[in-house]
Amino acid sequence: MYAWIQKASDKKIDDLDYARCYAYYIWYSCIVLQTIAQCWADPRSESDKASGKRSSELDSSFMNRLTLWWFTPLPVLGARKDLEVKDLFDLNEGNTSGYLVPIWEKYWIPTIEQYYERKRQLLAQIKKSHVQNGKHANGNGVFHEKEVEATQQLSPEEQLKKLKPPSVVYNLFKMFKYELFTAFLIKAVADVIQFANPFLLNELINFVSQEHAPLWKGIAYAIGMFAASELRSFMVNYYFYIMFRMGVKIQTTLTAAVYKKTLKLSNNARKERTVGEIVNIMAIDIERFQMITSQIQQYWSAPFQCTLALIYLFYTLGYSAAPGVFVMSLFLPLNIWVSMWVRGWQIKQMKLKDERAKMCNELLNGIKVVKLYAWEIPMKEMIEKIRKQELMCILKSSLVRMSVDLFNWSSPFLVGFFSFLTYTLTDQKNHILTPQIAFVSLTLFSMLRSPMTMIGMLIQQTVQAVVSNKRMKEFLVAEEVDENAIDRTPNSAGAQYPIEAKNANFSWDVSHDVADGEEDLGVGSLRDINFEAPRQNLIAVVGRVGSGKSSLLSALLGEMEKLRGYVGVRGNLAYVPQQPWIQNLTLKENILFGRPFQKTFYDKVIDACALRPDLAILPQGDMTEIGEKGINLSGGQKARVSLARAVYQNYDVYLLDDPLSAVDSHVGKHIFDKVIGPNGMLRNKTRLLVTHGITFLKHSDMVVHIDAGKIVEIGTYQELMKSEGRFAKLIEDAKHEKQEKKRRESEHPAEIDAVSTDSSEATEKLELEDETNDYDDSTISVSEFVDFEGPSALMRQMSTVSTLARKRSMKRSSSRKSSIRPTSMSPPKELGKEDLQKPSDEKKLIQKEKVETGRVKMGVYQQYAQAATYFWSSIFVFAYVVYAGLQLARSVWLSDWADDNDKTKHITHKMGVGERLSIYAAYGFGESLFLGFSMVGMIFGALRASRNLHGPVLLNILRSPMSFFDTTPVGRILNRFGKDIDVVDTLIPMNFRYFIMCIVNMTSTLIMIIIATPIFAAVVIPLAFIYMFSLRYYVPTSRQLKRLEGISRSPIYSHFGETIQGASSIRAFGRTEDFVNKLNEKVDHFVRVKYLNLISNRWLAVRLEFVGNCVVLFAALFGALCHQWGWISSAGLIGLSVSYALTITEVLNFAVRQVSELETNIVSVERLKEYAETEVEAPWRVPGKDVPKGWPQRGQVQLAQYATRYRSGLELVIKNISADIKPGEKIGIVGRTGAAAEGKIVIDDVVISEIGLHDLRSNLTIIPQDPVLFSGSLRFNLDPFNRYTDDEIWLALELAHLKSFASSLANGLSHVISEGGDNISVGQRQLVCLARALLRRSKILILDEATAAVDLATDALIQETIRKEFKHSTVLTIAHRLNTILDYDRVLVLDKGEIIEFDSPQNLLADKTSIFAAMAADAKLDSANQ
Repeated sequence: MYAWIQKASDKKIDDLDYARCYAYYIWYSCIVLQTIAQCWADPRSESDKASGKRSSELDSSFMNRLTLWWFTPLPVLGARKDLEVKDLFDLNEGNTSGYLVPIWEKYWIPTIEQYYERKRQLLAQIKKSHVQNGKHANGNGVFHEKEVEATQQLSPEEQLKKLKPPSVVYNLFKMFKYELFTAFLIKAVADVIQFANPFLLNELINFVSQEHAPLWKGIAYAIGMFAASELRSFMVNYYFYIMFRMGVKIQTTLTAAVYKKTLKLSNNARKERTVGEIVNIMAIDIERFQMITSQIQQYWSAPFQCTLALIYLFYTLGYSAAPGVFVMSLFLPLNIWVSMWVRGWQIKQMKLKDERAKMCNELLNGIKVVKLYAWEIPMKEMIEKIRKQELMCILKSSLVRMSVDLFNWSSPFLVGFFSFLTYTLTDQKNHILTPQIAFVSLTLFSMLRSPMTMIGMLIQQTVQAVVSNKRMKEFLVAEEVDENAIDRTPNSAGAQYPIEAKNANFSWDVSHDVADGEEDLGVGSLRDINFEAPRQNLIAVVGRVGSGKSSLLSALLGEMEKLRGYVGVRGNLAYVPQQPWIQNLTLKENILFGRPFQKTFYDKVIDACALRPDLAILPQGDMTEIGEKGINLSGGQKARVSLARAVYQNYDVYLLDDPLSAVDSHVGKHIFDKVIGPNGMLRNKTRLLVTHGITFLKHSDMVVHIDAGKIVEIGTYQELMKSEGRFAKLIEDAKHEKQEKKRRESEHPAEIDAVSTDSSEATEKLELEDETNDYDDSTISVSEFVDFEGPSALMRQMSTVSTLARKRSMKRSSSRKSSIRPTSMSPPKELGKEDLQKPSDEKKLIQKEKVETGRVKMGVYQQYAQAATYFWSSIFVFAYVVYAGLQLARSVWLSDWADDNDKTKHITHKMGVGERLSIYAAYGFGESLFLGFSMVGMIFGALRASRNLHGPVLLNILRSPMSFFDTTPVGRILNRFGKDIDVVDTLIPMNFRYFIMCIVNMTSTLIMIIIATPIFAAVVIPLAFIYMFSLRYYVPTSRQLKRLEGISRSPIYSHFGETIQGASSIRAFGRTEDFVNKLNEKVDHFVRVKYLNLISNRWLAVRLEFVGNCVVLFAALFGALCHQWGWISSAGLIGLSVSYALTITEVLNFAVRQVSELETNIVSVERLKEYAETEVEAPWRVPGKDVPKGWPQRGQVQLAQYATRYRSGLELVIKNISADIKPGEKIGIVGRTGAAAEGKIVIDDVVISEIGLHDLRSNLTIIPQDPVLFSGSLRFNLDPFNRYTDDEIWLALELAHLKSFASSLANGLSHVISEGGDNISVGQRQLVCLARALLRRSKILILDEATAAVDLATDALIQETIRKEFKHSTVLTIAHRLNTILDYDRVLVLDKGEIIEFDSPQNLLADKTSIFAAMAADAKLDSANQ
């Protein structure tokens, strides 16, 4: 080929072998044809094809994969329409959780088991040495130091401290070693190839310097540069493709590992880690692993590139390159030192991030309480305080990192300056700065910039990844639930005692990771548990609040730490927790819980659990979607759904934690008879029932009485009553309280006696109806239930207006009978069969997350600039443009200097070397100065933006009405405060910085090339067209993929949060694998989007780097042509233009990533903006409408034509009611309340709709149905803002009957309550809420079924406290146990949103046809039984 070129250039060659030349031509033609043929590949066999929208990636050819042509249909579609998930390719099997997780477990499980085994051995050694030495642990399980014998190198205690957990990174390396090695080889070759260009540039400048050099040489050099650049582009892109794919696989693997670990965490480990912290590990730490994976090879590649560049510099400049090497050598230790410095702030920042996530999570979960107590502003201040500390850490680390980045970015100039200084001044005769030396060196300096910048970024990412790795490692080796603590056998056949416990001690606080800890078991522990539960028996567990009833069930589930003894459970186990755990699924899916649907059995369960009327009320029957945590169900409905779930599983052993506390006495009796009792559906099962209701004890086979964590009595009800022990006293106390109540009611004996007589007859009749009809009364129409709120409404059932009572009153009324239509209890007819299969989008409670479509609006960028302030944004951009201008001027100055020494030019007047160096240095140091100004502008602007974007969202969320929280999953909001805020804090500032850098560098490069070779302007337009054409397809695709990625991440958050809250139920039912599979599906769905987003980035890079390489080709080609045609004689200018062109490929590639990342990450600002503009409730304070001090002073409440709905679009639930409640009256309310919509409420002559919500709420006291506590001290939960003294708090605790419990705690008021109050009983949580109310002592007290979870005796004491302490206050009680309101002044009965009855209990009881009389009749029967 060379010979043919020589021949073409008229050189005489005597021995040219024509035959051989033709043979080569034929051979090359065959190679080209073969390459074209390899653009197609044989398709895989049919069996390999997956269902759905299959990706053609695995069917694609070698060339197809190099150019990522298989991906092209997606951007083509994305340019035509907004992409949806259904448009995307399916994941290849090798990228799915089902493929990756087993490989991870193959490597991880043996290493973690070795770690646990070694830990157990060391603990056993420590325990043994303590026994031998007579040494004991203190109360916390912490051991006193002991002398280590001289013969012993390390004591077991020290070995335990130094025991290293298994490496997450090493196990990942074992998984992906072959992919890593492949990427290593590709990167190494690509790094070597890039140094072909400085060599070819040297030859091109030589060519331009020669007056009569042959043109073909110049063309050959230009083509050589293009070929080397394009080959490197293909290799680098394929390298990134492999590494990005590996990053996504690592994310999939670690997410599954963290999730599985979450389901195994022991109670102790769970207490140490909040929901926020666990979610952060998944959202941020795993993401950091994924992000650093693509850069991991830079650890060797960046130093390798620097070394090659410095070797070439030595070859070009000789020993003069030594000062440059010295500057470079300062670089690495400086970066390492700074990274160690910054690491401390990174760790602190992550802890603060966890703390903020935890606070946000608790705030959102307890938002109802926060609003009712008007705690929004103090809560906001607490979160903002944490946020301020977090931003301070970001500021400190950014400023330190800025100084290093300044050095990194200035290092090419510093290396060049000191090298040229040494080169020109050491030997001024021989060391002449020619264009070849100047621009080859300049190219090499530019080549240094990329790895230097990369090392800076890598060290920053490494610091974050090291922190994340430590957190993840600590999490993955955290203590797990001991699966062997409980001897569980799935088969119960032949087992006489399905539940056995012998000499068992359990603790919530002591871990099995300490050597010896039985001296003090801690709060809520169980001691010396001995009992056997015979087959098919009903065992009732009773005791006062906090005595350990729920703890006993937790112990049998394996949730508590078993310290000694034996516990065995034979058969499959079902669990009904005291606080029902409801999933964000349809009601039917909640009950089925993964079991196949069997209609007959399902219907039987629905009827037995008294859910049939609820199905009629709910707009889509059992296909109605239930909100997060059962937000759209009443407490009673949640309890019944939870029970129905357990019953439907049809297991052998049932642990029932007070499931009847949240339902009415009628429904409770029905459920007991139909489900739990001797004739119920579970009669052939073994049942352990924790109960506060003594009604059912007579029907149990055995009663277990627990007190202070010990079983004090076991026997039948009759045996225990005869023995006159503690149990008998407990029953006697309850009866005594009832007698007191009767004494108070004795003022109107006639009415009560009359009702009692009627009651017994009526209830017998009612019971008979109940037995016969089994909630399937053909005389009750669906419309009777649906009209209560309308068919479109999604509502909670009035748990206190008994369906039975309503049936009875209906039967008594002949006029109503005539209008009743027969019906079944199926959902309303207007819903077709299709509607029942899946709730329609319009009727779904939790709507799909909104996905923006089309371009990110300029307003979003403007909002970020506004948040960063225009001042700092302007400084950042202006200073960077000046920096780039000075950089260009310095390069032109160097070109002019080199031209002075061009031998082909005979320049007589030359500027002095000293002058040249001084001006060169002035330009360089000016660059660094303006770069510093630019970075300062960016840091302070980014900090302002972080603060200004977080604050409004938090404020707006706090001001959102409850309807917003009803329809928005907590995970979705946490996604905004977690991932989106993290993107704003860390990624967007870097994106803007590199985006501006790329734009300015590209512009200056094109200007430089056009100045050197004006003809280049002709190809700028077609190249720009290709560039814009590629972007037209890429940008909408990438943007929409990022949006889809954002919304597909939220379900993972929600599933994580839901799982953490229901972990004990999931484990109890043995559903761990099912939930892991659900998570894997959600992760695969997310990764399907994310993987294609990363591929889209590479797809564009291949195309744009081709454009960049064309710039190199044309810059070199036109340089050669202009020289040949005599248009340009400056070798310096051509050298400068080509050296700049060589950097443009990397700049274009980087620009692509930054345009993409900026467009995709700015979506986080868009998502935050969306939540900063949601609809808000009424203002907290209304100017000029301040309430008088001490208001309300009397407590008078007037309702005038008051109507309310839960949220817009729903029917009214309260319809035009009017009532006048006198000061100090005690009113029992049978029904429910909501937010005002129409009419007015007047309290002490103040119309509440005219004053601020905080003025209203802070002057009322409300005790909600669900007791909500926050993590923090007991004192914090009672008085979060230090408004009361310790004495006032102790008095409130005493009045709430919690003083003895609080006094028994080691830290008293400082006792730490875990997240959600998990470390105290539900009854104690309700008493803490009562103590809060007692501290406020306002003139109006509202109780919403606030004593459901306490025993009868405690309930009676609480009622007594309320009567005494709120003697002069107006008390509104939404009744649960009807006997608590029989001595109230008046009772308000609501039905279908209207006041049906409002009179004194005595008058209502005297009216035999009243609804309240019917309810009281059954309540009296209940009392009689008790």
